Amino acid sequence: MYSAAITGTGVFIPTEIITNDELVVAFNAYADLWNTEHADEIAAGITEPKPHSSAEFIVNASGIERRHVLDKGGVLDPKRMFPRLAARADDDPSIMAEMALKAAEIALAEAGLTGADIDLVLCAASNHERAYPAIAVEVQSLIGAGGFAYDMNVACSSATFGIQTAVQMIKTGAVRRALMVNPEICSAHLEWRDRDCHFIFGDVCIAVVIERDESLARPHFKVLSTRCATQFSNNIRNNNGFLRRTHDQMDDRRDMQFMQNGRKVFKEVLPLVSQHIADHLTEEGVEASDLTRPWLHQANKTMNDYIGRKVLGRDPEPGEQPNILQDYANTSSAGSIIAFSQHSADLAAGEKGLICSFGAGYSAGSVIVQRG
Repeated sequence: MYSAAITGTGVFIPTEIITNDELVVAFNAYADLWNTEHADEIAAGITEPKPHSSAEFIVNASGIERRHVLDKGGVLDPKRMFPRLAARADDDPSIMAEMALKAAEIALAEAGLTGADIDLVLCAASNHERAYPAIAVEVQSLIGAGGFAYDMNVACSSATFGIQTAVQMIKTGAVRRALMVNPEICSAHLEWRDRDCHFIFGDVCIAVVIERDESLARPHFKVLSTRCATQFSNNIRNNNGFLRRTHDQMDDRRDMQFMQNGRKVFKEVLPLVSQHIADHLTEEGVEASDLTRPWLHQANKTMNDYIGRKVLGRDPEPGEQPNILQDYANTSSAGSIIAFSQHSADLAAGEKGLICSFGAGYSAGSVIVQRG
């Protein structure tokens, strides 16, 4: 059996930014148009008017202040309210593969490797651009990697599940070095016309290089342990899929985009994830006080504050449990890795941390690492 280590991370960030103020202006204009169009039904009491949103409401509900997106214009068009992304020829790189390539180049450079050194590529994301060929195989080709590649989807936990998959293959000797990419185009599955969720997501791509821990001289994080768990729930759901046309449901249906029962998610996921982390630490003989830093899934500041208090037994100190969602919003599986990538360089040799993600499924994944 071999040991595994994270030797490089990379983050590709779209250049276009939508602030809360910009988002609210667009949403309120859409609401006004809708209310005007349905004025008779509203006056008759048949239909409720769409309420306005506000930047204050968004920050209080989530802690989010802005988000990066691939296309700002389409999202902020009150008559459209979703991204406008050009179709590509089959011979051109897909959008997800292009994002992954940019993140992968950063991660490989940090690891001191090239694509030719990689023998496993995983594309782990909450949505995939197409059913086949796998985006991971396309990325494998673009970076010049050998071995094999495949896609996987565990929604917001895709990154931690992907890390576990790569680590287990490295431990058994099946592969030597792996690249995991998480291209998340969340702006395309978000219902921007729903006040309760129109602010939640942003776009980004992360990449992680994982390899055998064999006398590594360069900075790295030893992967001490991984733990994954799932429990079925309908409280976070997206019904879109390849069977949609067979059900004669090609009309504009709300349930074909991201949906969640926020109150149930809070009530059920918070204790589930807190217990998941506590059990993982206990199994590995690691005390909460041994953790220099937890890097949590970036879905909601209130959720992270709660989990931090439950796991640590106290309020996290400033900077101890970094939040990045104020700048990126919820980026699905990429969030905890962005936090790790941007807030891990200061750990000293021997210090431990924990990466954790959670979301639809329900799913929860955690990775205990130690600075090498």
